[in-house]
Amino acid sequence: MSEVVGPEGGPMRELLRVGPGPVDLAAIDPRSTPGLPAAAGRGPARKEWARAQVEMVGAELGRQQEMLYASAQGAAGPGSATSAPAQAGAGLGGGRPRRLLLVLQAMDCGGKDGAVKRVAGAMNPLGLHIRSFGPPTEEELRHDFLWRVRRALPPPGYVGVFNRSHYEDVLIARVEGLVDEATWQSRYAIINDFERELAEQAVTVIKVMLHISYAEQGERLMERLTDPTKFWKYNPSDLDTRARWDDYQAAYAEAIERCGGDDAPWFVVPADRKWYRDWAVAHLLRETFEGLHLGYPAADFDVDRERDRLRNQLGG
Repeated sequence: MSEVVGPEGGPMRELLRVGPGPVDLAAIDPRSTPGLPAAAGRGPARKEWARAQVEMVGAELGRQQEMLYASAQGAAGPGSATSAPAQAGAGLGGGRPRRLLLVLQAMDCGGKDGAVKRVAGAMNPLGLHIRSFGPPTEEELRHDFLWRVRRALPPPGYVGVFNRSHYEDVLIARVEGLVDEATWQSRYAIINDFERELAEQAVTVIKVMLHISYAEQGERLMERLTDPTKFWKYNPSDLDTRARWDDYQAAYAEAIERCGGDDAPWFVVPADRKWYRDWAVAHLLRETFEGLHLGYPAADFDVDRERDRLRNQLGG
């Protein structure tokens, strides 16, 4: 195997995107493998195949990430010129330097950390902006719920990854009763306005729910309670959250339904199989990058003159 094999049945952005209308997460099999090509083979061999493919896709992601960063640097300086391909990918950003933001949401043990390690880890860390969102601090609680999110956005030219996100404020805040219903209900429209604003600022948002089953989560929690090297990953509150599984599934379904427009679409990735999860997320990123039509910025200096100057210094 020496080349990337694309998904079968269409792009992953089409196969995994949640369409308009009511969302039924129970109808999406967490062990399914949409788009997995026949080339993956059968049985245990699929895992090794997928991991090798993720590594190759990762090399392409790294190249695209470099072009994203380079285009932003080229657009930043006075008199700089961004290449035509980079401008073609500007979209709603009106020629502004682009940014890409991957939002990962999941139930506990859903694989957010694993996806960051396997997929985002293939890119250059200097161009990554990874942020995790836990319970808000006292300072954050003194501001509106998007305050900390805005502060965590990636700079122009960077790939940002949110491990949890502003959606916690219509998920855990709703299920655990941290705010009243009128407050969390009002947040859907605020989130839609915020994500529309991001699109206008040339931020491409990919929102991914890593969809695991109740049974798989139970197995992963038991592993954390069995392996001493994973005790640190466990929190007794995990079981309290698990006890409200149906409430959380309903909250996820409504958030996906009400905040899934073209500016920032939702993708549901079946995540019981870790190797498929990583393969699917890698291809979602690859296809999103390709849609930006990135390119390297043109030189804003006389290349021939600089080459001649260097030759003179080298004595050539």
